[in-house]
Amino acid sequence: MSSSVASVENGELPISFNKQPQKNRQWRKFLSTVWEIKFSHDTKKVIHSIKVGIALVLVSLLYLIDPLFKQVGENAMWAIMTVVVVFEFYAGAMLSKGINRGIGTIVGGALGCLAAILADDCGKIGNAIIVAVSVFSFGTMATYFRMVPSIKKRYDYGVMIFILTFNLVVVSGLRADTVLMLARQRLSTIGMGFAVCIFINLLIFPMWASDELHDNTSSKFHKLASSIEGCLDEYFGKAEGDKENQHKVYLSGCKSVLHSKSTDESLANFSKWEPWHGKFGIMYPWGKYLEIGEILRELATIILALKGCINSSRQPSQSSRQSIRESCEIVGLSLAKMLRELGESILKMRKSRARVLMSPKLQSLKQDLNLHQKIKSLENEENIGVISFLFLFTEIVEKVETLAKKVEEVENLASFQSKIPQV
Repeated sequence: MSSSVASVENGELPISFNKQPQKNRQWRKFLSTVWEIKFSHDTKKVIHSIKVGIALVLVSLLYLIDPLFKQVGENAMWAIMTVVVVFEFYAGAMLSKGINRGIGTIVGGALGCLAAILADDCGKIGNAIIVAVSVFSFGTMATYFRMVPSIKKRYDYGVMIFILTFNLVVVSGLRADTVLMLARQRLSTIGMGFAVCIFINLLIFPMWASDELHDNTSSKFHKLASSIEGCLDEYFGKAEGDKENQHKVYLSGCKSVLHSKSTDESLANFSKWEPWHGKFGIMYPWGKYLEIGEILRELATIILALKGCINSSRQPSQSSRQSIRESCEIVGLSLAKMLRELGESILKMRKSRARVLMSPKLQSLKQDLNLHQKIKSLENEENIGVISFLFLFTEIVEKVETLAKKVEEVENLASFQSKIPQV
């Protein structure tokens, strides 16, 4: 039997050719790592997909079970269509679409029936005139309302369904009694589909938009805190190791905050439709979360400007920066601590004392930064880079203080609990 290990001359170590078990172990380790990372991120998506499949199976029973099919007939397709259209990832999005669809269908169908009845009593020419006038009038008004920002934000889908339903009913040319019967049947099947959506989406692993917005808002504070620390490390030459990757990490967090506006607005809109659940009651101040998000984006903009200032060719040498290092590091660490404290306050829904404890300290430190600006401006024009850095740093202090005030408003409106004192 030949050996699987061959000796190598010149004193080199033997080389093993039997590497199959090692390759298998590496392959299994790779697959397990991919599974943990990918599945942990996609778990909610997988659950949502399964829920949609279950809902489709349930509404398909209207076709498959003869007693149910005799009751609803071909109108069962409207229940399936409702599930496909209305079933959204977040519970709030589903409720928003479902309620808008129901109200739009009912109002559009009712007005369409009235217009159809009126047109039936006016002869052939009068019928055409009434249909044309009603379609033009309601279509124009509804389209105008769709462009009003407050209506577009929450009721755009409902207005669109109203236009569609009204026109289908009026232009269908059916007799009034036929229209009423058809509308009743379709509304009942749409209601069945919506009921299935509510049952599946709200009772089986519900995905709440409010939880997502709450967690995202809290995480932004931590990202910006890390970004401020990263800027300080880079400016004063403390970053070690792979600097390029470190800078990418803290800048990516800052940029993700900057690009979060559309996501925040969608989540806040969906959250307003969601019922009481968990820690969030009715009339929870989601609008304040949008205000906090706006200030966080402004802060992210200043931090990115600070990054540009650091990379400027007008910045002096490392030795020239040391005169402001101590003050800036004290301020930066205080700001990072305050941001993380505010983020934890939102996440755990407990009142924070960060503003009360640190605001006086930040005010005195801000005066030190202003003093440094005046001194540097009197020395020589080569310190313009340092002055710009100090100015942007002072702006960051003011934005963090504004954030602390907004978080305090949320704490009062949402009745956050006071922190339990540690023994």
